[in-house]
Amino acid sequence: MVALHQVIALFVVAVVLIAVPGPSVLFVVSRGVTLGRRAALATVVGNELGLLVQGSAVAVGLGVIVERSIAVYTAIKLIGAAYLVYLGVQAFRHRRRLAARPDLGAKPVGLRRIVLDGVVVGITNPKGFLIFAAVLPQFVDVDGGPAQLQMLLLCLVCVGIAFVTDSAWALLAGSARRWFVRSPHLLQRVGGAAGIVMIGLGARLALTGRRD
Repeated sequence: MVALHQVIALFVVAVVLIAVPGPSVLFVVSRGVTLGRRAALATVVGNELGLLVQGSAVAVGLGVIVERSIAVYTAIKLIGAAYLVYLGVQAFRHRRRLAARPDLGAKPVGLRRIVLDGVVVGITNPKGFLIFAAVLPQFVDVDGGPAQLQMLLLCLVCVGIAFVTDSAWALLAGSARRWFVRSPHLLQRVGGAAGIVMIGLGARLALTGRRD
């Protein structure tokens, strides 16, 4: 079993790494400003489910493959980048709908789809894979039992931290939308800007990566 001091050490490191905004955080913020708190929190749920899949994959050995194989790493990175660009294009194309739907009390449409979008963005985020593959193994106790089980437990710690920090971003973004909604046309411009941000984020993700 994982020792308590290992969990505490990982907690400190993970907070620092996860607190730095990455693709998932920016995606959550974009969804919060354009669609509201409910959609942003649904995106958070999707992101963390994606992280769980990543952590599980690392635990069974995929993390080693991703860490050593440039081809696998590149494929994962490009899939995530392409999906972010697609979502950004859709957000920009439909930005005018935001001005026509200023009622924040309405029930969000397609909540399941929002969660699935979050899953795709979360599971294809190379930052998560690199954290799980490069950081978690350092906190595994060779004398503490099955390494795969320890990795899964440490993964849950990271996902828990991400859930708390991402939820905070979601709530802040949702509150900002309540301010923007007083001017529907301003919200429309914000929606377009959020789409551009996601497109730029996807392009940046596609063009940056490992130097090996």
